[in-house]
Amino acid sequence: MMRNLIRYASFAAVVVAGACSDNSLAVTNPNSGDTKRVLGTPVDAENLLGTYYKRWHAGVYGNSTTNVEGMMDVMSLMNYSSLANNCINSHYPFAGATNFNSPGNTCLGEQDRLYAIEGEVDRVASSFLGQVKAGLTLGSTAQDNRDKAFAEFLRGMSLGYLALLHDSTAVVTDATGAQDPGKLVGYKEAMDSANAALQRAIDYANTPGTGAGGFPLPTAWIPSPTSFTAAEFVKLIRSYRARFRSSVARTPAERAAADWASIIADAKAGITSDHLNTTSTTAGPYYAWRQQYDAFTTWHQMPAWIIGMADVSGSYAAWIAQPVGARGGGNANFFMVTPDLRFPQGADRPSQRADFALSSCGAASTACKRYFVNRLSGDDFTGAGWGFSQYDFVRFHSWVQSGDGSARNGNTPFMVKTEMDMLQAEGLIRTGDYAGAAALINITRLKNGLPAITTFDNTSPVPGGASCIPKVPSGATVSCGNLFEAMKYEKRIETAYVHFGAWYFDMRGWGDLPQDTPLFWAVPYQDLQARGYAISAIYGSGIGAGNAAGSSAAKSAYGW
Repeated sequence: MMRNLIRYASFAAVVVAGACSDNSLAVTNPNSGDTKRVLGTPVDAENLLGTYYKRWHAGVYGNSTTNVEGMMDVMSLMNYSSLANNCINSHYPFAGATNFNSPGNTCLGEQDRLYAIEGEVDRVASSFLGQVKAGLTLGSTAQDNRDKAFAEFLRGMSLGYLALLHDSTAVVTDATGAQDPGKLVGYKEAMDSANAALQRAIDYANTPGTGAGGFPLPTAWIPSPTSFTAAEFVKLIRSYRARFRSSVARTPAERAAADWASIIADAKAGITSDHLNTTSTTAGPYYAWRQQYDAFTTWHQMPAWIIGMADVSGSYAAWIAQPVGARGGGNANFFMVTPDLRFPQGADRPSQRADFALSSCGAASTACKRYFVNRLSGDDFTGAGWGFSQYDFVRFHSWVQSGDGSARNGNTPFMVKTEMDMLQAEGLIRTGDYAGAAALINITRLKNGLPAITTFDNTSPVPGGASCIPKVPSGATVSCGNLFEAMKYEKRIETAYVHFGAWYFDMRGWGDLPQDTPLFWAVPYQDLQARGYAISAIYGSGIGAGNAAGSSAAKSAYGW
């Protein structure tokens, strides 16, 4: 029991600074007094704090594929793979997939990763703030305020992702003792704590103080081509807060009830260009899933459910008209034709292959002409299934193959400006400013060959007639989408594989996940056992016995 408590609850006894880029949870016994040792001097405390953005990053994205991203991507119809690795093929929609949480379950390594590491990040940041509150100074008020801003940012980021993914989590503060595991609170309360921490980070960043050591942040703290002055740091904070405020919703009712005025304000004041991290395969940060989906064909193909909304040939309409079990029958990988320039152009497979070959963007720092490729026929999957298509996502192929000089080392986006535009657009639609929303949606529509939306309401179909995009399914038929569906389409295509859970969190709140898809992950059984929960009280999510009530998606308006 104590061993688990040390792992899941007592992260005030932190790892030494040199171990923070490692994905292992090498946490020392809190009884050894390491908090005072590691955080006891200004240099040691700041050195440790400065490594913890990478540690946060490792908890979400990781140096390996051991997390739930593969499951989320399959459940949100963003990816399809027949592999059993990382519990991908046990989380297919339409097959009664659940997030089992029983002791010893086969997905335990994936399902406890984010919970454990982000709990550690929260604990370390809180312990740092506690030491500063107790009198530790970093050398000047400017440096104190900068470091407190960064610590609160880490608290907000760790609690934010815990609230996005899990139904409950432990929240600690700067006054929480090393032996105290923290109280489990629901996801809404946890997100409130995250947003409050992010506001404190903004407040500290906007309080410059006197003396040396203020902003910008040291370049190693958030590896990026951006110099994080106080103003740039606040933009990043507000961007994440806009994402958190919208994405925490479990249902359409919760998403509709979000504070859209604040989301619009945060998104508008957020990043003004794509947020890039400078990745490193040896020192972090890193993004293993992006590599898996690009470099290894057995891990990935794009199912037709969402990308098919761009089809103008009738293939998608015919595909949707079939029963789910018949789609892909006879090894018929989905093929489509679209004027959307993010997809390969051409009326047949050879033409699309000629339009865009993957070899054209394998060199370092080379943008791919398209986001998606029609793969070589020799790489097609065999068998029948609703997940089969001819398309792979390759927007970041250059980074995977060559980075900025070597594979997966270099600048790559983890948040795109279009996400902020679409969050504003969604809020403007929900508050009745259709013209304002259309102006934002049109940015990427026009850039990618789609006609501008010029009718400003939320009932008219998007322009294009029979060639409209997006095509929206309803049961066995498709029709032209409205302004809201155009926003959703742009956001999906522009954020695909950019960040953790990109489609899953949005589709959960929009009510677009396939019926019976689990809506969250439970508190990992290891933590529940450490807190004294009986086996009978340990629960999972999704349909079926042993799972939390109301933890699965209702049937979507799309008919799936």
